[in-house]
Amino acid sequence: MKFEDILKDKDSEGKEKHVPVIEIGRGRGEESAEIVHVVVGKEVPHPNTTEHHIAWIEVYGVKKDGQVVNLGRSAFAPGFTNPNVRFQVPLSEFKAFCALSYCNIHGLWENCIEV
Repeated sequence: MKFEDILKDKDSEGKEKHVPVIEIGRGRGEESAEIVHVVVGKEVPHPNTTEHHIAWIEVYGVKKDGQVVNLGRSAFAPGFTNPNVRFQVPLSEFKAFCALSYCNIHGLWENCIEV
């Protein structure tokens, strides 16, 4: 088995949304702050109970030379925090961003975007 065999993407999506949505933009506080925003359940909220929730999101950046950088991970307390995370990143150094999200029932989900 390969690691990619356990990853799911938008083609596996059902009624509950698991795929991390990645958005690139500017922060509100600092004019020059470049932000990578990742959320699970943007259009259709994912359940957020102890029995069924998104446990964590990890974000990776792919630099222009191909190097992969782990930008960070955020864990979520079921029932109290929603799977929504923002990282301040120097966008000009990257050519793509990827995110992983983990649902305690439905497993590991991925999404990538090029910038």
